[in-house]
Amino acid sequence: MAKKLTSNETARMELANRLFFRLYQCANLLHKTGSRAVESEGLTTQQWAVLGALSRPEAQSGMGVNELARYLMVSRQNLAGVIGRMERDGHICVTPDERDRRSRLIRMTDSGRHVWLVQARPKIQAYYEQALDEFSLGDITHTLHYLLKLLDNMERLDKRPEDAVAEADRV
Repeated sequence: MAKKLTSNETARMELANRLFFRLYQCANLLHKTGSRAVESEGLTTQQWAVLGALSRPEAQSGMGVNELARYLMVSRQNLAGVIGRMERDGHICVTPDERDRRSRLIRMTDSGRHVWLVQARPKIQAYYEQALDEFSLGDITHTLHYLLKLLDNMERLDKRPEDAVAEADRV
């Protein structure tokens, strides 16, 4: 038998439902409108994320497939199709890791770097400006802070899915 929720618990549950639904909508619109922002460069938001990850100084020598999947928080299977298309389009190259020949490293090509720095980034910056219209620097900072807190909690759930199910069964 389910326990009766207090008014605070009911309000928290209703707000949580609204929050997660809005996050879902934001993710869907980010994919749709973000892809539209960079489609003239032949990119999608997934490809934009891969190029962004590979453009970081710590990724200059490349990233392993597993490492990139973990960084982007996607499955290897979801990443495989994106990598294949980006390799075909010349934005990245996949090479054996010299330290472990069984592993593959993903690197941004010169062409991919040009697409990222010269063509896509100015459009991405314009997209950010439009999407964050009327957000103050403080608003952006606070939003990032709370999203990072939420992400930390969700990562804990991801590492221990059996604990989350057990907790839900106790409620």
